[in-house]
Amino acid sequence: MSQSIKFCPVPPEQQPVNEYKELAESWFFRWGTLPKLQFGQKLVGIWLLSLLITAPISAASFHPIKSTLLFILASCLGGGFFVALVLIRLYLGWSYIGDRLKKTKIVYEESSWYDGQVWEKSLEDYQRDQLIFTYQVNPVIQKLQKSGLLLLTLFSSGSLIFFLV
Repeated sequence: MSQSIKFCPVPPEQQPVNEYKELAESWFFRWGTLPKLQFGQKLVGIWLLSLLITAPISAASFHPIKSTLLFILASCLGGGFFVALVLIRLYLGWSYIGDRLKKTKIVYEESSWYDGQVWEKSLEDYQRDQLIFTYQVNPVIQKLQKSGLLLLTLFSSGSLIFFLV
């Protein structure tokens, strides 16, 4: 154990490196670390499951036989909403950890009485956190941003087609 960690007043569960490890090992947030194909499969799975909710709602608005294209578009666009929620939650979690890793000062709570304290990272801790951010967290954030942009493009295209039909 390095000396800078030994004298760190921040509780272990609030230290950015430990928060990162916990996030990266969690069932849901680990999705961001998956290879692109597997990550895409998870999002498509969410979208397919969401069709179980959105298709009946769309069927109430657009008769599946008489307005097939509108029914399909409305169902698909509604399913995209659930995928967007998943992406937003993943992005917020990874961004929070990224911000904590990038900062030179850490805000933490010593007890549950909201007695916020600030600790400045040692140079060693700061450099370690920068490496973790650069090589582990930032690629995940970029993947989530690109996925969100792709979803936004698909959603915009689908909405345009929906309103033109």
